[in-house]
Amino acid sequence: MPANLPPAYFEAEKRYREAKTPAEGIVALEEMLAIMPKHKGTDKIKADLRRRISKLKSKQQEKKKLGRRDRSYKIEKEGVGQIVLIGAPNVGKSALVAALTNADPQVADFPHSTWKPTPGMMYFEDIQIQLIDTPPISKEYMEPWFFDMARRSDIILIVVDVQTDPLQQLEETVSFLKEHRIAPLRLAHLYEDKAGWTFLPFLVVANKNDDQSIEENFEIFKSLLEDDWPLVNVSAKTGHNFDLLKQSLFNTLEIIRVYTKAPGKEPDLGTPFVLKKGSNLEDLASKIHKDFLEKLKYARVWGKDVYDGQMVQRTHILRDGDVVEIHL
Repeated sequence: MPANLPPAYFEAEKRYREAKTPAEGIVALEEMLAIMPKHKGTDKIKADLRRRISKLKSKQQEKKKLGRRDRSYKIEKEGVGQIVLIGAPNVGKSALVAALTNADPQVADFPHSTWKPTPGMMYFEDIQIQLIDTPPISKEYMEPWFFDMARRSDIILIVVDVQTDPLQQLEETVSFLKEHRIAPLRLAHLYEDKAGWTFLPFLVVANKNDDQSIEENFEIFKSLLEDDWPLVNVSAKTGHNFDLLKQSLFNTLEIIRVYTKAPGKEPDLGTPFVLKKGSNLEDLASKIHKDFLEKLKYARVWGKDVYDGQMVQRTHILRDGDVVEIHL
């Protein structure tokens, strides 16, 4: 029986032959395997592709044992926070990053289409948050930079596919990170010896909640979670709950936005000053200019917890959205 391979197969085959690293070769071979028609005429070709994939993965493993790195990536933080997306193959991380940001990661229906980190900037109201798409987790081989990038981030965003055993995906992802001494910040109190561990805020995203019929999957998943995980159900396809996801990430960053105004002038509501939650007037003054902290006398504040133009002292705690008029 003839194989009758489609044109897309030969395009992927060309990318395989042009691949410069094992990771690029694996991506192309996985695509060839996914595109191939399912009938007896392709059985031998499939077996050959699987052998090639296995051989390339063995090469990656050998490099790991020798302590060599194919690539080293360090993405500088931009915006008000850096969020690293982590998850199993085909959970939709790349689709999420593409839908939420200006990035253009490779989005495909076959596993391991992402082999390098792809950053993008997500808008939340008047600020931007950096999202980074990463390769899917694999117990066979992970580039060393993956864990360094996760440790440097502000939030770990674990993505699961709500349509395909999301509980198992979550447990395996968390276990995988723990093997490399990365754990949820909210569970740090359970670790007697914290030496060598990195504790970060974890947020779980149940992706592919594409229509009402899948909502039940999410409710079952939520009911099966033993711990009180921060959880949002979304759809990269439809944009369902994107506003909730953005708000959840902003809340998890624990930051506030503060605006300033000059006496007798309208407030500057363009780009806010971003501070950690719990910051006071002195923190704002030092961020505006190094001389302001020393010269600061008092300020007037407009916001939710004060009456308009209320005079406050240097230790006054600021809230998100406050407008501050500094007097030197």
